[in-house]
Amino acid sequence: MEKCSRRVARNLIRWFDKNARDLPWRRTDDPYAIWISEIMLQQTQVKTVIPYFERWLSALPNVAALAQARPEKVLKLWEGLGYYRRARHAQAAAKAIVDRHAGQFPARFEQIRALPGIGRYTAGAISSIAFHQPTPILDGNVMRVLSRIFGVAGDPREKTANARLWQLAQDLVSIDVKHCSKLNQSLMELGALLCAPRGPQCALCPVRPSCFAFRTGRVEEFPQRIARPKATERRFVALVARKGNRYLVRQRPGGAVNAHLWEFPNIEIPLNETNLAKAVAPFQIADAPPFCRIHHSITRYRILLEAFHAKAAPETFGIWKTLAELNRLPFTSAHRKILDALSNKE
Repeated sequence: MEKCSRRVARNLIRWFDKNARDLPWRRTDDPYAIWISEIMLQQTQVKTVIPYFERWLSALPNVAALAQARPEKVLKLWEGLGYYRRARHAQAAAKAIVDRHAGQFPARFEQIRALPGIGRYTAGAISSIAFHQPTPILDGNVMRVLSRIFGVAGDPREKTANARLWQLAQDLVSIDVKHCSKLNQSLMELGALLCAPRGPQCALCPVRPSCFAFRTGRVEEFPQRIARPKATERRFVALVARKGNRYLVRQRPGGAVNAHLWEFPNIEIPLNETNLAKAVAPFQIADAPPFCRIHHSITRYRILLEAFHAKAAPETFGIWKTLAELNRLPFTSAHRKILDALSNKE
């Protein structure tokens, strides 16, 4: 096993040297920039993250800037990336770094992991990439790669299999401490580019001769696939009320999904509801059909959001703002599309 691991590590590093993508966070050893990239890359594609990362670093170039920024600015910079808790945790972590570490990003794994929003994987990635420490990483891509190479059966997130994968990741990253950063990045890169969940490009894989799944013709069996719960359909109606050149909007409360982001008044209705007038009271729908229909997903929910021009009752809760003012606010992704539709009509 040790001989196999050494061969795997050597081939991965060589492959990474020749095939690594030129990504902006790979052009720096600044732990702050590397941390922000890792947070953004959670459940988000690289091509989506790149412009967000560059805008973020331009606006908030260091820990102190993030710690001192208005929360609304932080959310605005994150607008569209989703999973907004990541942005709130990032600012909380920046404040903790200022308070506990005099504004200097901590170099020890335990200190990094103690920061808000940073788990074992992210702490390991920062420690190895920014500080060249042999700390393991294990995200979805790396789970898949290691499961196939070493033939780790079972649910990779289940306790026994997961512990085995963490140990394999630790063994690999400890083989050549000098290149521990490249080793970890090569595992992520291999999973992103070649060792895909379906239709992996085994013919191009640098560790194909060492891969248990490939040698046994069982690539599609690793890792074990877990049945996902059936998606739940949901339907919402957004009411776009106008008074002069101002529109009625609300800010989501703290503790809720998409906390502190802005949106148009909206209500969830049954999928087959036809009596919209009753469902949206005290609003009155001014025009039908909806001027905007948006299909989007949040975790296991498949959501239809229909936006109608409407009239609001005098006592309706909310704040009236112009389009220019609205465009400076951080909106939820779906409601940003409604705002874009309104802006395009002006």
